[in-house]
Amino acid sequence: MLDILLCRVPLRLFGLHRDRELSGEPCSPSGDAEMDRFANQATFSYRRWTDYEQREPQQFTGHSDESQGTDSEICTISSLGAKNAALPSAAPVPGGTFTVEDALEATGFGVFQWKISALSGLSWLADAMEMMILSILGPQLLCDWRLPSYQMALITSIVFIGMGFGSPMWGHFADKHGRKRGLIICMSMTFYFGLLSAFAPVYGWLLFLRGFVGFGIGGAPQAVTLYSEFLPAKARGICIMLTGAFWALGAVMEVLLALWIMPTLGWRWLLALSCLPMALFLCLCYWLPESPRFDVLSGNRRKAMRTLNLIAKQNGKVLPQGKLVAHKQDKRGRISDLFTPQYRMTTILLWFIWFANAFSYYGVILLTTEMFQAGDSCGATQGSKAEHICSLECKYLTTDDYKDLLWTTLAEFPGLLVIIFAVEYIGRKKSLALCFFMFSLFLLPLYACIGRTALTVFIFISRAFISGGYQIVFLYTPEVFPTENRAIAIGTASTMARLGALITPFVAQVMLRASVYWTLAFYCGCSILAGVASLILPIETLGRSLQETTGHLEAGEGSDTHHQEEL
Repeated sequence: MLDILLCRVPLRLFGLHRDRELSGEPCSPSGDAEMDRFANQATFSYRRWTDYEQREPQQFTGHSDESQGTDSEICTISSLGAKNAALPSAAPVPGGTFTVEDALEATGFGVFQWKISALSGLSWLADAMEMMILSILGPQLLCDWRLPSYQMALITSIVFIGMGFGSPMWGHFADKHGRKRGLIICMSMTFYFGLLSAFAPVYGWLLFLRGFVGFGIGGAPQAVTLYSEFLPAKARGICIMLTGAFWALGAVMEVLLALWIMPTLGWRWLLALSCLPMALFLCLCYWLPESPRFDVLSGNRRKAMRTLNLIAKQNGKVLPQGKLVAHKQDKRGRISDLFTPQYRMTTILLWFIWFANAFSYYGVILLTTEMFQAGDSCGATQGSKAEHICSLECKYLTTDDYKDLLWTTLAEFPGLLVIIFAVEYIGRKKSLALCFFMFSLFLLPLYACIGRTALTVFIFISRAFISGGYQIVFLYTPEVFPTENRAIAIGTASTMARLGALITPFVAQVMLRASVYWTLAFYCGCSILAGVASLILPIETLGRSLQETTGHLEAGEGSDTHHQEEL
């Protein structure tokens, strides 16, 4: 008769919170009948465990007579014969292991998420103000400095050139050194050069300084990366979409600021005052924590636990019982990982979608000021003939122009409300395609020589849909890529967006003066192709949890750069 089984093994291998002293207590239920069941065909073996993942606790019975154990503890294992295979297994021990995803789901959306929503939203608002300046600054300097059209377009393009270089670099930096650090450095750089550009003495200096502003703004999308990694799955779609409200608010604030500042103080004061939200963000960012997903991936598991405990405390919730499992990844932020067989098609399609989205979004913003100055959709081309007669003639934006610009900017709010419901009911891919197709549809009436009121209405609707599409790609991209290359994925996609934004001034401000029809054809055609690309994306992310590593998805653990550990 087998009377007792003793096993010296750390009970954390079985998912317990602490070791318990069980020696002198039978492993099996008391009673001779039960002991006889264990006695039949019982064999013993000794195994030294170094890999927790290969344990099979349901097959073993044992005791520990120590409160501490080591990873290489020798354990006596009982192997029950086939005769006893039908024995009921022991009930699972409560409090095994948990991941960051489990912790975020347990703590839910609460006070902590509201705080980080406000802080990341503030950075998004500041970014929107810097971008909205572009549609106001160009026409003003065209008159103040007597610039030709291509130099006016270059003021906008130089910002996007800087963003194109900055976006992948900030993405790589955020994957290697942290989202928080990358976001703070890029925002500091944007604030510094944005303020200096208000004092630019000549055109060349303005281009130089605005280029560095663009380089800093290239890191702004990392605010979405950081924000998304603090959100539970159920709230992620709506919350990331609502960051678009901060973008829309920033655009509206910039137009209102221009309406107040430009007639009296001029463009230099506009540039300086537009930096205030960025300064406020930098003053408050000391509270901003690092992403716990990044911490566990980079080996800072204790720091991740401190952040998760902070979230639980502020939300008034309790973390799951057990130990935090970390998937350490030594090689992060590599562009080559975006072209593995699992992600190659997604990466290529997303790059084109980001390009088309920025090309169309900034294009309709620039078209708004150009067509409003002309008075109708045909006047922009007719006005170009007069430019040959008097190249120094120009038109400042009037109060009516600013008011109409404000109305079209307000279109972003209803667009967001519609898309927030769409992404949760029909999915990310179909919602994105819907935005592109509707944008193209409401640009078509601009082919006719419609008046100013009708022009405002159709641009309003077009901008509502394309701005909604812009928010969807910011939702879809961090959802579809794992933590190990999420930042570089957003960074490289943002570079493609900046390429589209770089080209669009030469279409909306230069080509428009030659032909309205060709200009609109470019925007409509590009949007239709992007809508098709959205529909054929391989992965739908609605209801999908954020993934940590590519290796974890494909083959589990075991690569030389991937280590699963417990804290």
